[in-house]
Amino acid sequence: MIVDVRTYDITPRKMKTYLDLFEEYALPVMRRYVGDPIGYFVVEHGSLNQVVHMWGYESLGDLEKRRQAREADPDWTKYLSKSEGLVTSQNNKLCRPTNWSSIK
Repeated sequence: MIVDVRTYDITPRKMKTYLDLFEEYALPVMRRYVGDPIGYFVVEHGSLNQVVHMWGYESLGDLEKRRQAREADPDWTKYLSKSEGLVTSQNNKLCRPTNWSSIK
């Protein structure tokens, strides 16, 4: 398994707008192509105005295949248009669970 861990910096005072748009427009598309996230979090202490989310894939090839399908979906394009300017930067990590991790 590969876990895609993403941290998005959201424009200050726009977190609610971002989360509402994500839930309404992006989450249905992600569920269609990837499934439910492993986790989706808002940072409360430390660097504020951040969202951290994790999505699981069987392999790098699986991730690429699902991303391509998502990118071709007109509903994804609609989400990107509606959320434009809300994400100021992002950090992405691809992680593999250890043998003893509860996530396999």
